[in-house]
Amino acid sequence: MSAECYLEVKDLKKYFPVNRDFFGQGRSWLKAVDGVTFSLTRGETMGLVGESGCGKSTLGRLIINLLPPTGGEVFLEKRNIYKLPKSEKKELRRKMQIIFQDPYGSLNPRMNIGDIITEPLYVHNLARENSVQDRLRQLLDYVGLSPHHANRYPHEFSGGQRQRIGIARALAVEPELIICDEPVSALDVSIQSQVLNLLKNLQQELNLTYLFIAHGLNVVKHVSTRVGVMYLGKIVEITGSDELYRNPLHPYTRALLSAIPIPNPKLKRERILLEGDVQSPIDPPPGCRFYTRCSAATALCSRKEPELHEYSKDHYVACHQVRGDAH
Repeated sequence: MSAECYLEVKDLKKYFPVNRDFFGQGRSWLKAVDGVTFSLTRGETMGLVGESGCGKSTLGRLIINLLPPTGGEVFLEKRNIYKLPKSEKKELRRKMQIIFQDPYGSLNPRMNIGDIITEPLYVHNLARENSVQDRLRQLLDYVGLSPHHANRYPHEFSGGQRQRIGIARALAVEPELIICDEPVSALDVSIQSQVLNLLKNLQQELNLTYLFIAHGLNVVKHVSTRVGVMYLGKIVEITGSDELYRNPLHPYTRALLSAIPIPNPKLKRERILLEGDVQSPIDPPPGCRFYTRCSAATALCSRKEPELHEYSKDHYVACHQVRGDAH
C-alpha cells in the first residue's frame, strides 16, 4: 500500500440473498457490489457515478461499515476496518461520516436542530457542557445557518437547509472521510450549486476526503479530482476527472457523457441512446455486464468478463474492445 494512500478498497463485495429456501439460505444472490477496488489519498475527492441500482450507495455504506461485506477488505490508514477490535471501531466511526441522500428522511422530526447536530458529540464523549453551544454555533456558521435556527425543527426548513443541517451533523465529530451519498439529487438546481460550493469550501478549510456519489457526470465534474464509473456492481472505468471528460473509453461512460445537457442551444452533441435490456444483478451470467446494451459487443463479451486494466497512466477501463482482445 502506498504511504500516501489514505483509504484503500480491495475486491469489495456485497451479495444479498433472494429466493430463500426452507432453512433461510439464499438460493440466488443479488450481487449489489461485486469486486470493487480503488484507493483515495488524503484530501482527495473521488466521484462515483452510475445509474440507479448499480450499487453506489451500497458501496458507500460498506466503506463506513454500516453494512457487513460478503467479501473483500477496506483499509483506512492501513488498518482493516472489518478486523478492528470493538474498542477501536468507535474511534474509527468518528473518522468516517456520511451525508445521506434524503434531506427529509435523514433527520429526526422529533428533535430540534441543535439536538440533531450535537447528538454525535455525546455519542463519542466529546461533549463538554460549557463548550457544546460554542461548537453548535461554529457548526451552524460553517454551513451558513444562524444560531437561532438551533431551536427549530426539520419541518420548518427547506430542502437545501435540511441538507446543510445534515452536513453540519456529519462535521460535528471532526471526521476525516465523508461519504456524500447523492447529497444534491433531491435539491433544486439552484440549491445544488450552493451545496456543492459549500462542500468544496469545507474540504479546503478542514482538509476533508470525499467519496462523492451521484447519478450523472455533470454533478461531479467540478468537485472531483478522480471519477469512477459504476455499472451493475462493478467499476468499469476510473481516472482523473479531466481525463475522463476529455477521453472517455468505456461505451457506458460515453453514453453518460452524451446525456449531459449543453447550456448553449446553438451547440449540439451526438446523443448515444443505449438499446437492449439491463441485465439482472441476480446471479448475472458470465461475460461483460454491459454487453446486452453495447453496440460494439462481440461474442467474446458474452463469454468472458473484462478485467479493469490500465489503458494509460492512471486511466483504468474494463472493456475488451479498448484492450483490443481477440473476438
